[in-house]
Amino acid sequence: MSAGPARHVGRVPAHIVVEGPIGVGKTSLARRLARSLGAELLLERAEENPFLERFYRDPRGAALPTQLHFLFQRARQLRALRQGDLFRRALVADFLLEKDRLFARLNLDEDELALYEQVYASLAPEAPPPDLVVYLQAPVEVLLERIRRRGIPWERAITAGYLERLSEAYLRFFHRYEEAPLLIVNAASLDYVHQEADYEALLQRILTVRSGRHYFNPLPDVF
Repeated sequence: MSAGPARHVGRVPAHIVVEGPIGVGKTSLARRLARSLGAELLLERAEENPFLERFYRDPRGAALPTQLHFLFQRARQLRALRQGDLFRRALVADFLLEKDRLFARLNLDEDELALYEQVYASLAPEAPPPDLVVYLQAPVEVLLERIRRRGIPWERAITAGYLERLSEAYLRFFHRYEEAPLLIVNAASLDYVHQEADYEALLQRILTVRSGRHYFNPLPDVF
């Protein structure tokens, strides 16, 4: 069990977002950070999307309803966040609102994307800028293995090709990202769920970031 915030040195960011492609471990890290920092946890709750399983079976046929459901869901979550107590606890989330458009551009055809953009503009969702974004990266083969291990039935249809395109879309997105301090983490060899040393090293690095773009690239153990 991880220790509470009193053990850790450094300023605790009031709003942390953990991002990255499917299978990289963003929700697991977000949960641990929220516990360690005594923060509120905001998750995207993909399992509540009734179209998601259909999308993995038939990406072309179910992409638009899947994407619109996520957009409406995230807009509701962020609206509730804006209306909440100004003196709320620190917040850790496992999604950026801007990520929604990344997936839309990846999965929708031209006409569907035009409709999606109209809906997005009518909702005009605005997310408070985070104090820190933690962007997790891992090779496609690592993502596939982690997806396999967690055993969610409808994720079995995710292909290496889709994860490759998704990872490239994330790379392009964060190459241009300047809205908040950014920590880019090579998560390929990190196990911050079961290995306390991995988690503590990453946590301490998170607490040192104040501004700009930073990298956390731990070397694997050499025997």
